Amino acid sequence: MLIFTEEEIRKYVQINDEVIQEVEGAFTDLQSKNVQMPPIMRVDIPENNGEVDVKTAYIPGHEMFALKVSSGFFNNYKLGLPSTGGLMFLINALNGQPEALLYDNGYLTDIRTAAAGAVAAKYMAKEKVHTVGVIGAGAQARYQLMALREVRHFKEINVCGRTKKRLLEFKHEMEEKLQVKVTIKENAKSVVKNSDIVITTTPATEPVIQSEWVQPGTHITAMGSDAEHKQELDPEILRKANLYVCDVISQCEVLGELRSALEQNIVEKTDGIVELGEITSQKEMARKKVDDITVADLTGTGAQDTRIALYAYKKLTEEK
Repeated sequence: MLIFTEEEIRKYVQINDEVIQEVEGAFTDLQSKNVQMPPIMRVDIPENNGEVDVKTAYIPGHEMFALKVSSGFFNNYKLGLPSTGGLMFLINALNGQPEALLYDNGYLTDIRTAAAGAVAAKYMAKEKVHTVGVIGAGAQARYQLMALREVRHFKEINVCGRTKKRLLEFKHEMEEKLQVKVTIKENAKSVVKNSDIVITTTPATEPVIQSEWVQPGTHITAMGSDAEHKQELDPEILRKANLYVCDVISQCEVLGELRSALEQNIVEKTDGIVELGEITSQKEMARKKVDDITVADLTGTGAQDTRIALYAYKKLTEEK
C-alpha cells in the first residue's frame, strides 16, 4: 500500500481550475451515475467541541473509491492547532484491497470543500462581483476565497470573526495572496449588507445571518452546517431566496440549513429545491436575474472525497 504525506500531497494538489472541474464532476456524477454513497457516520466529542466524520462513495467507472475520516475540533485555535484533520484511504473496487493512504491531515477535505463553493458560485452568483463577505477567518475561509477567485473576479473582502489576532492574520494573508483590500467588520450584519457574495465558514449552532440583512442580488454559500446541531442561516433566508440549492437534498434535510427550515415549516420539500448536480449537469447559469437571491447549502459529500482522492493519487503517481 502506498502512503503519501501531507507535504507530498500539498506539493501536487492546489486550488486551481483543474481541481474545481474534478469536484464539479462529483456533483454531476451524483445525478448521472448510480453512485453508492451511504449516510455520513459521525462521532461527537462535545466536551472538546469536536467531531469525527466518516464519508465514502463508490462512483461507477473508477477502479478505486475513497473512505475518509475527518475531524473538526473547533477549540484548537486556542492550542495553536488547525481545527481540521484526518486522512483518506483508497480502496480497490475490484477486489477490496487498500491501495493507498493519503495522510493529508484534512487538506484534501479543505480543498474539495472550497472547490464546491466555487462550483456553486460559478453557476449561481452574478457575473459582476465587487465585494465578497466571509463569516469566519479560519483555514476554510481562506480556501473558499482562493477557489472563488478561479470563477469570479472581486476587488474587496469583508470579514468578521471571533478573535482579533486571527482576523489580522487573515487580512494580511488574503491581501498578500489575492491582492485585494480586506476590511475587518465589527459584526456579521455589516459584512452581509455590504457584500455581493457571502460565505459562512463557522461551526455555529444558531444563525449568524438574519434574513433582513440579505440584499437583492446576494449569493450565499453556507458550508458550516454539516451536523444535526449546527446552523448558520436564519431559515427565513431559504424562503426569501429565489433559488435554494443543496449538494444532496436528503443529506441537507438531516445536517444542513434545510433541516431547521423544515422543522419550523418555513419551507417544504416541494418548494422547488434542487441539487447542485442538476445544475452542473445542464452546464447553464442557474441565476435568472441580477437581483435574485441565491443560496447554496453545502454539507460535504463522499462523492467529492472520492473524486479529490483519485485526483490526488493520479498526480502523486503519474511521474513515478
